[in-house]
Amino acid sequence: RKKHNLLIGARTAEELKIDIGSARMRGVKLEMDACGRSLVSGLPRAVTVSSEEMIEALDEPLRDLMSALHRMIERTPPELAADVAVSGILLTGGGSLLQGMDTLLAARTGMETHLAEDPIRAVALGLEQTLPHLAKRQEGVLNLARRRQLTV
Repeated sequence: RKKHNLLIGARTAEELKIDIGSARMRGVKLEMDACGRSLVSGLPRAVTVSSEEMIEALDEPLRDLMSALHRMIERTPPELAADVAVSGILLTGGGSLLQGMDTLLAARTGMETHLAEDPIRAVALGLEQTLPHLAKRQEGVLNLARRRQLTV
């Protein structure tokens, strides 16, 4: 949108991200055609998008993600942070499949990163395993909240 004044759909954006998107330079220049609507004329138009342009387009969202990750790590209690430092970061979800995401996170955090066996379904599968124990977990969270109120 910023460079080509072209509005593309979510499906086209996803295809671009999957086919030529990357969190880091690959060493190989890739290109892909994208069709959309010109923001200048309002008419359909096609452009060729390069992998360098995709890296540039993903730069700001990735910077925001890294900032959020650093803030989260800073707020993590030392005991838990030590466990994360030893076991590393487990990447889940569709964003974890972005080419180079694991190496970018490892470089920025200094921690090992691992890709889940089935990153797309990992969160849903984890939730499925947690649901039978939800009542017990809620009770523990509520008790913790009550204890904190009593000490304040």
